Amino acid sequence: SLQKWVLREISNFEYLMQLNTIAGRTYNDLSQYPVFPWILRDYVSETLDLTNPSVFRDLSKPIGVANERHARDVKENFEDPTGTVDKFHYGTHYSNAAGVMHYLIRTEPFTTLHIQLQSGRFDCSDRQFHSVPAAWQARMENPVDVKELIPEFFYFPEFLENQNGFDLGCLQLSNEKVGDVVLPRWARSREDFIYQHRKALESEYVSAHLHEWIDLIFGYKQRGPAAVEALNVFY
Repeated sequence: SLQKWVLREISNFEYLMQLNTIAGRTYNDLSQYPVFPWILRDYVSETLDLTNPSVFRDLSKPIGVANERHARDVKENFEDPTGTVDKFHYGTHYSNAAGVMHYLIRTEPFTTLHIQLQSGRFDCSDRQFHSVPAAWQARMENPVDVKELIPEFFYFPEFLENQNGFDLGCLQLSNEKVGDVVLPRWARSREDFIYQHRKALESEYVSAHLHEWIDLIFGYKQRGPAAVEALNVFY
């Protein structure tokens, strides 16, 4: 499949799905759910210009240091010499069961699973997935949030809609009710978001740089000296 991908006989989406499968990731296991990259960093423009490299995230860096400011802290924390555990850059992970439920909170059976995880109620509204631009902002401002995406972001508009009318509470600052997921300004609808996001995944820029992210998640930068250098060591 690598050969097919290089020859562009299969899409970036399909290649990532195949890598996930080979790595033992599956829709049947929330703790080993397929993982996809954040690929954009522009969620505020009126239109999304896929010919402009600056709208894309740097795929050579782990999402935890997508913001340059965090790189210094992450390096410093790694040097923590408590000696009780192996050293690591991140205490959380780019893909875990709680993260999958976080993104899919509006869709059953994930809603029920989320409620069970939170001992019988929805998690506090501010911590919920309520907005795509805000989720990216959290990656920029919160060094602890290192969640990558799930494949649904590229084909499943329904997960962005509160179809079942769940009471997800209100945001603290704006007192806004959490309902459907807030979309980037350049998306005219949920379907349009998925369409443009998928187009971004298949764009020239991502095709040229996707291998850098693959090295971090599935390749030689997962552990050992290459991982240390790439700021890519997880607890």
